[in-house]
Amino acid sequence: MKAKVGKKRVLVIPKKIAERVGINEGTIVELKEEGNKIIIEPLRDAVWLSIYGEKITKVTLKELEEESFEQQKKYLEK
Repeated sequence: MKAKVGKKRVLVIPKKIAERVGINEGTIVELKEEGNKIIIEPLRDAVWLSIYGEKITKVTLKELEEESFEQQKKYLEK
């Protein structure tokens, strides 16, 4: 697929690609430069991972709430 870069270097990600990788409005992404390529990768917080991520261990509600609180503090500090 192709996309056109608009004013202020705004790039609209085609819907099919965004849906396949789980990028929605408000998703925080990480941008990486590799040579002459740009890699766009969605960042997942603890809440997203607990709901949608691969299950590799069990997490208690208390642990989830503690991690959520810590992540929220990080966002507020920015």
